[in-house]
Amino acid sequence: MTFAEKVIQFNKQLNFKGTLPDGINIMNPFKENPQANSLTEQFYGKYYNDDNKRHLILGINPGRFGGGVTGIPFTDSKRLKAVCGINYEGKETHEPSSVFVYEVIAAFGGAEEFYKHIYINSMCPLGFTANTKDGKEINYNYYDSKELTAAVYDFMVENIQKQLDLGNCTDTCFCFGTGKNETFLRKLNDEKGFFKKIVALEHPRFIMQYKSKTKQQYIDKYIAAFRDVI
Repeated sequence: MTFAEKVIQFNKQLNFKGTLPDGINIMNPFKENPQANSLTEQFYGKYYNDDNKRHLILGINPGRFGGGVTGIPFTDSKRLKAVCGINYEGKETHEPSSVFVYEVIAAFGGAEEFYKHIYINSMCPLGFTANTKDGKEINYNYYDSKELTAAVYDFMVENIQKQLDLGNCTDTCFCFGTGKNETFLRKLNDEKGFFKKIVALEHPRFIMQYKSKTKQQYIDKYIAAFRDVI
């Protein structure tokens, strides 16, 4: 099987069967969005139709307007169409993290060159939502409550291993997030020994929300980190 076929198979088997804390819902685009499987088949078929080994980036978990819709981590429908040339039917989605990641991809040499070397996913490959007091749906992270972390711990461990089995390198893992995500991944890695080295980078959302004026510095930092390994 090619890398693409393995990823497509991995996505289709994603199914959380545990019990979530009250008020927390899981997003599984591969079961909830009729387009997601088609979009991912097109995307991975375009960029991953080979047997190359790749380096893994682990984010936190998919958001409502990026991977939670398209099924492709850090890829909203706007980037999917404009950069990847894959059409999404329906309301366009815009995710700040996706904007930053695709600026990094452009600086690296474009999508084809970037995805030849890098595979992006998340600590938890499925995302979460919660409702605010006024009924608004918001993104929720696996580490936002101890109860949620405990509920999805085994699911995360199992699916990190499955992603390594796709053909990802274990010498270095890139971590999106230099706070709670990095802390959790380093502790987990100490226990499980998934990777020899973890390189943490500021999360794209953090950069876009708080460091947009110095965004280019972070793009340069990302590229330097990737070039040091690849």
